[in-house]
Formats: sequence, structure tokens, C-alpha cells
Amino acid sequence: MNDLTHELPPKPPQALRLVFIGDIVGKPGMQIVCSMLERLRGQGSDIIIANAENAADGTGLLVKQYEQLVAAGVDAITLGDHIYKKREIQEVLQRAGNIVKPANFPSKAPGKTYCIVEASSGVRVAVVSLMGRVFMRPVNCPFEAIDKVLEELPQEVKVRFVDLHAEATSDKQAMGWYLDGRVSAVLGTHTHVPTADEQILPAGTAFQCDVGMTGAFRSILGREIKPVLKTTLTFDPNTFHVATEDVRLSATCVDIDPSTGFAMGIARVQWRAVS
Repeated sequence: MNDLTHELPPKPPQALRLVFIGDIVGKPGMQIVCSMLERLRGQGSDIIIANAENAADGTGLLVKQYEQLVAAGVDAITLGDHIYKKREIQEVLQRAGNIVKPANFPSKAPGKTYCIVEASSGVRVAVVSLMGRVFMRPVNCPFEAIDKVLEELPQEVKVRFVDLHAEATSDKQAMGWYLDGRVSAVLGTHTHVPTADEQILPAGTAFQCDVGMTGAFRSILGREIKPVLKTTLTFDPNTFHVATEDVRLSATCVDIDPSTGFAMGIARVQWRAVS
């Protein structure tokens, strides 16, 4: 693990390097992502994907934030259960070719079930989002949804990435094993806590239960500590403002053989904001 060092592991020759940035929380998360993208590119990152469902003051994504992330160098954006908290993003979800809804949402829900983006080398990468069902809002079966998406994807697109936005590790592990050998990586989001189970499964799929949060770590899931504790202890409603101290970028770096789509390496990344 790159513990706050601002260095990625050495990149294997001929590998495509995919970096997935975990849940961006509020203005602090947006700032560190936009400031660190050039550094990520400089260390061989070919495709950068970010989960941005909490970018707008902790809930949802604004159009201007989508535009900021794309301008800064994010290639594709995934979301999750807060996808429609800002209604204005629905228009972007309908027209843009680099942002997706969870593929197991209803077919009439705004957004695309997958997108395909291209690295500077010409390698095309399919990006899919799924949502888990344990302790989450009711959604369609993610296993059936991903089967349908994989049937629709062009066979020549070998590199296939899945963001599994889910609460339960059992949901995430089940999907990882279900897709082993069928996609390049299954990386989890939603809990905001990075897990230490990064691995390459036997048939070549990189897996991690949760990439973690990009935001203030002196917090409770990116929110100020005192109001969350007060409400927890008293049930007195409070506004949970986004925290601002000890801001870190949490991501996972996956090196992939573009000829096969199989993972060659996986590493957790956690970088602290430069003061």
C-alpha cells in the first residue's frame, strides 16, 4: 500500500494502468482529486475513473462538478444510491458518454448502463456500475444486470471495469467471484472505508471490497464528527456538514494486460493533500 507517499507502484511493461478513485465527498474531495490528477497521469495512469456520488456537499453531483472532473482529467464517472439527489445531473446522464447509472436500476431511470472510454494508447475500456441489495434501497438483481451488459459489450473491448456500490462485504465478494475471469476488475464503493483485501482472483479479475473515501478522514464518513455523534446519542436532528481536516485521496491502481483484459497487479493508494 502507498501510505500517503504520492507514489504509485512500478508499472509493468505494456500494461494498461487503471486508477479508480473512491467516493469523492464534498469540496475537500473535489479539490484533492483535481489537484492530484496530473500527478496520477505522470505516474503512468492510462484511465482514471472516479465515483462522484457525494461530490455535491456530500450528496449527489452537480453539473459544474462533473465538468470540473472531466476538465481535470477524469475519464469516466460512476455514481450510486445518491445519483439523483441533484436533479440537474439527469440531463448529463442522458447525453454524456463518460458517466453511468447503476446498471441494475430500472430501465426507465435516467442514464446509461455502461460506457466505453478510450486511453491515449487507443485501448478501449468498458465502465459499469452496479448497486448491491443488502441494506440498500430496492434495486433489480445485479447479477442479471451485469450478465446483460456483458452480452451487449463489443467482444473486442477486453478491459472491463465494475464499480460495485454496496454496503455488505458479502454482496461484494459474491460479485467478485461471479465475475472472476469475465471482467478486469470489481472494486467496491459506498462504505467510505478502504479495505485491505485487494487481490487478483484465480481467473484474473482484480478485486477489493471497498476503495475508500476521498475526503476528510478526521470525520465520520466525511462528515463533521460532533453533529453526527450528537444525533447518534440523542436522536436530535442535526445538519451533517462535510468535514475539512486531514483530506486524503483513496484510490486503487490496477494494471491490466490489454490483450486479454486480465489483471496483472493491484495496489491500494492513499495520498494526503499537500498543504
